Amino acid sequence: MALVETLLLNVSSTGALLAALLLLLVIYYWLRSPEDDQEPPGPKPLPLVGNLHILDLKQLHVSLWNLSKKYGSVFKVHLGPKKIVVLSGFKTVKQALVNQAEEFGERDIMPIFQDINKRHGILFANGDNWKTMRRFALSTLKDFGMGKKLSEEKIIQETRYLREVFETYQGNPFDTTQPLNYAVSNIISAIVYGNRFEYDDPKFKEMVNKANQNILRIGSAVIQIYNMFPVLGPWLETRRLLMESMESNISEMQVLVDRLRETFNPLDCRGLVDAFLIQKQSLEQSGENDSQFNDLNLLMTVANLFVAGTDTTGTTLRWGLLLMAKYPHIHDRVHEEIDRVLDGREPVTEDRKNLPYTDAVIHEIQRLANIVPLDLPHKTSCDVNFNGYFIKKGTSVLPLLTSVFRDENEWETPNTFNPEHFLNENGQLIKRDAFMPFSAGRRMCLGEGLARMELFLFFTSLLQCFHFTPPPGVSEDELDLTAVGGIILNPSPHKLCAVSRAEKHNHNP
Repeated sequence: MALVETLLLNVSSTGALLAALLLLLVIYYWLRSPEDDQEPPGPKPLPLVGNLHILDLKQLHVSLWNLSKKYGSVFKVHLGPKKIVVLSGFKTVKQALVNQAEEFGERDIMPIFQDINKRHGILFANGDNWKTMRRFALSTLKDFGMGKKLSEEKIIQETRYLREVFETYQGNPFDTTQPLNYAVSNIISAIVYGNRFEYDDPKFKEMVNKANQNILRIGSAVIQIYNMFPVLGPWLETRRLLMESMESNISEMQVLVDRLRETFNPLDCRGLVDAFLIQKQSLEQSGENDSQFNDLNLLMTVANLFVAGTDTTGTTLRWGLLLMAKYPHIHDRVHEEIDRVLDGREPVTEDRKNLPYTDAVIHEIQRLANIVPLDLPHKTSCDVNFNGYFIKKGTSVLPLLTSVFRDENEWETPNTFNPEHFLNENGQLIKRDAFMPFSAGRRMCLGEGLARMELFLFFTSLLQCFHFTPPPGVSEDELDLTAVGGIILNPSPHKLCAVSRAEKHNHNP
């Protein structure tokens, strides 16, 4: 009986529903402004779900890239009820992020990042808070040697620990993920906390592994759905697990910060945390108790630096070693150049200019790996007229970095691993404007100098000591270059053999 009553109610309400929809359509067209007709083109959205029916949330960058071929370099899509303007191709992305940096310089903070960062820190903040924290972090990183001798010494020391770990596998197949992430994370730890951690430290391992898992969860289709429909949050297990894991990691960071606070000496600045406490103390003494230098900003800034500085560099190195095993002829040329120039001594940053082929290979790894295919969402700070289209203030804008790295107008062989992209006819390294792995403009990665130094020193050191091959019984052709992940694209799960080159030479005189 209840079912019958429900059906009757549904039937009787159909006419009213149709009338309501017709009224809404009339109101919609009546309220449309002339600017709406000047908006970028795009696929027609369905009510509520937008364009989700034509998008693959597991490979959103691929879906958007395919749409750009139909709708052009500036187009709109609807992720659920939210409108997004997508920028595709090098010239368009550069025009927005560099030439119109102020107009496109705000961060669109998605619900999951609002939950985690609470508009504090650097990556997911705007206004004075973002400006103050970014300026502080950039200044402090420079003070602690970002791109200079001090950070170089920390990285060289860490390469030795990393090589020791690789040697323990004695040429047998292993997953490079954790050792590389631990090594890179230790560079950030040394700068932030003033000390590194042992790779077998359980707390350190747990923090790094959780951070990597959280990146995967944030990029998952479930969390993307949550960002479109935050009302679903209480019923999404992935979001619950993500928030629990993030809170656990932040609690561990709080413990480390508290230890530094207990032994704090303003005359002995050990790292970024101490620099923050010094600035906070100075402002409090001058009566500025409401400044941005508060405990939440400290924790979020530290968390942002670890996320931005660990997973991206570690993942790029994983791609690099996999590509060396995949393309032995390029691998051999890197070995030849390193052996000839270094003659057995450890690499230093100054060697980069004398290792142009190795440097070109690193650049090409970053381009082809394309680990951040979608830049973090931007937001227009005002009404913008852009490439003939009108974009309203507050519109979410997504620069499609995949389209920059695969732009056929910028790269001779965009879909091929080709270090010659970065070499001139004399074999010297050349700059390519369309090379923007650290994004561009106001929101470009503030740790670019440190990341470039890490990539060069870790990659060159490992290639100097090891020859990377597929596991026994697996050919180079069988190594899978399929990317997995959402926000950061990782190589498919795989193992490699790191064969000691000294041992290899002994067996092959």
